Amino acid sequence: MEMQMILKPRLSEKTYGLSLANNTYTFEVPGDATKHTVARAVAAQFSVTVSEVNIVNVKGKAKRTVRKGGRPTNGKRSDVKKAYVTLKEGDSLPLFDVAEEGDAKADKKKETK
Repeated sequence: MEMQMILKPRLSEKTYGLSLANNTYTFEVPGDATKHTVARAVAAQFSVTVSEVNIVNVKGKAKRTVRKGGRPTNGKRSDVKKAYVTLKEGDSLPLFDVAEEGDAKADKKKETK
């Protein structure tokens, strides 16, 4: 039996634009994920057909903060593995439905003025 993969969607202006333009959605995936496992997980969880998967490893930025007493400390943000999943023409995911409803309400409000 295959283990369920946790897919965490990345919701930003850039990913919203990708979803509209290219039907591509972005997810944070575990570090050991492969293109095949991501494609299977998306297809199983959302009942869609995946046409392409690209994976990117993003290294965490080095950050520096100052502690009490003026002592600087060095730290690092977490590394992230992202998967860009392109779906077959006609398929879509309900990730940005709330944003689109908000746009429709704003347009309707402008029309009434």
